[in-house]
Amino acid sequence: MSVMPDQDTPPSAGPPPRLLDLGLRLAGAVVVVVAGVLTGVLELLFATVRVGGQLVGVSVLLAVGANIALAWFAHEVVGRRWAVALPAVPWFALMAVAAIRTTEGDLLLAGDNWVGLAMIVAGAMTFAVMGFRQILAPPPALGG
Repeated sequence: MSVMPDQDTPPSAGPPPRLLDLGLRLAGAVVVVVAGVLTGVLELLFATVRVGGQLVGVSVLLAVGANIALAWFAHEVVGRRWAVALPAVPWFALMAVAAIRTTEGDLLLAGDNWVGLAMIVAGAMTFAVMGFRQILAPPPALGG
């Protein structure tokens, strides 16, 4: 009986190869950008929800919650502090396009819709706060 470990055992699991890590980060970035667009569309759809003829602010709550989750997820999957911009940029672009009247006169976010205006302000402030928090966070400890 030998005290030495078997030489046939596979090597211990270490960090993933660099190319795989980069591929997973890129895939995560794509998921975050698409999720930013999808949540923006969903928020625009809920901006006109009425109960008893009155607008309800469900899209404002959705904007805050979804943007917090998107900013956190972007930072986790990409691993960079600037990753909060990945969902924020398409979200902002979508909100800007929704506020512009088309040649046919269609408009997704009217100026008299308080829910839509509150949603834009709350969503933008959420991304700003999450980005600020990630920028000011201390760097992770190496080799802990």
